[in-house]
Amino acid sequence: MFTHYRDIAAYQTKDGSEIRELMHPAQHGNQRQSLAEASLPPGGVTLPHRHRLSEELYHITHGCGRVTVGDREWDVAPGDTVCIAPGTPHCIVNTGSETLRLLCCCAPAYAHEDTEVLAGGVGF
Repeated sequence: MFTHYRDIAAYQTKDGSEIRELMHPAQHGNQRQSLAEASLPPGGVTLPHRHRLSEELYHITHGCGRVTVGDREWDVAPGDTVCIAPGTPHCIVNTGSETLRLLCCCAPAYAHEDTEVLAGGVGF
């Protein structure tokens, strides 16, 4: 299985981020996980949400931000990785002046129906 970044169209997810599905079972034939790149403009924030089934990894590749996972918060920059357990509320805000880009790996693979948007804002 192989994908070309330039061939992958971006779309808006339920949490408000722009996503490119770099590898997903529904499109590419892999079986147990998905890998996507999320982008947030300066000042952008994802809606607080959780995934009932999926464990998710965020790996920051460009820009800086602040991620909230449950009752914990961290400032993040390129090279940082955060693990989000299934069922844990989370969101991320771009605190910098450049686009925030992060890789999102979900196991099992990302599914819209597994994403629950929560009431409240950053910090819930």
